[in-house]
Amino acid sequence: MSIKKILVVDDELGIRELLRDILIDEGFEIFVAENATEARELKKSKMPDLILLDIWMPDCDGITLLKEWVNEKFLTSPVVMMSGHGTIDTALEATKIGAFDFLEKPITLQKLLKTVNEALKYANNLPKIEINLLNIGKSNVIQDLKKRLDKLVSLKTPLLLVGPQGGCAKICAQYLHPKNQPWIDVKDFEVVSNAPADLLDQHRGGSIFLNEISHLTKSQQKGLNLLISKAVNYDVRIVCATSKSLTQTEDVDFDERILNELLPGSLLLPSINEHKEDIPELASSILTMHLTKSDKSDYKVFDVAALNMMRAMNWLGDIEELESFVFNLMQTSLLEKITAEDVKRVANQFNFLHDKNKSSKKSKGSHDQGLDEIFNKSLRDARDEFERMYFKHHLNNDDQSMVKLSEVSGVERTHLYRKLKQLGIKVK
Repeated sequence: MSIKKILVVDDELGIRELLRDILIDEGFEIFVAENATEARELKKSKMPDLILLDIWMPDCDGITLLKEWVNEKFLTSPVVMMSGHGTIDTALEATKIGAFDFLEKPITLQKLLKTVNEALKYANNLPKIEINLLNIGKSNVIQDLKKRLDKLVSLKTPLLLVGPQGGCAKICAQYLHPKNQPWIDVKDFEVVSNAPADLLDQHRGGSIFLNEISHLTKSQQKGLNLLISKAVNYDVRIVCATSKSLTQTEDVDFDERILNELLPGSLLLPSINEHKEDIPELASSILTMHLTKSDKSDYKVFDVAALNMMRAMNWLGDIEELESFVFNLMQTSLLEKITAEDVKRVANQFNFLHDKNKSSKKSKGSHDQGLDEIFNKSLRDARDEFERMYFKHHLNNDDQSMVKLSEVSGVERTHLYRKLKQLGIKVK
């Protein structure tokens, strides 16, 4: 069994040394910090199993630091507050914020060891840390997304989240999910067609999330229709997601009646490429999450150049691809610090796999590849590229007839000539 790590945070040297000596004698690995700045760094680098946190410190009080960690949603270990007699009320308040317990100074040996052992037992039952909407970014894009989701929280109507594959649809669905209520991410769509009533009954008061509903068969769509129509009777929120258009596509045959039920509660989700300024912090959070889950004792951290390189990259697979990328870096980097060279190495691996994947899909047509390229451009460039494809398509079909092109596009011929010249399209 691995040695448990404890971080002691107190501005008094005597208390730090006393607690360190006692806990080392008990077989623990101890790290000490005299202020919040050191505590933040040690928490990140050493990932302690328990934190003993003093309330009064010179640069930032313990309550504020605890709130900071709780709000990040990456508090990976229990926190026990330490307080003098005059701060007991404050320490009790800290337990409401998220502290496991508090120790009153002067701390007796028996009370210290009892509290430490109880806190470490509690730590074993803590839920696994996951990426969530509160830690995927602080950009304006994400703040706006939260505000829009907050408007939907009170609605009991079905919701449709539209966004890139591998994006934040599930994260948003979990953000809307009522706390401590049943939740299911439906993986087997057959249960939707075979037992929709059972699904509703088992998740009363909770949420049912169905990702990529464009894949539903006709019978599964009938089941979804039943889920939507009966959900209010079970106080269940139905949240659907798709990365494809549900209308006017050859490979999707979706029931318009269901679509009409979903559209009033639909929301367009941003891709990670729309808020790249969040990527460095998100990548670091993902790394912390995987290090916490793993049994490895070695610490990993990104250097600034590595984070900047990831920020500049194009993430076709969105957040899921970034998570896989970071996990690969954690597993394959040889040194404690993950460098830009490591990022470049793994990027070449991922690009190779993307290229192989694209070549395997060529038999299905290059249309989707063209759309992927358009989506990765700025709005202005994407619009120009689409118009170029649109006009070339109709010119080829109509044998260069400007009359027919004008009729189909609804663009007056004089303006049409000017538009084609602007787009670099030569007309015979």
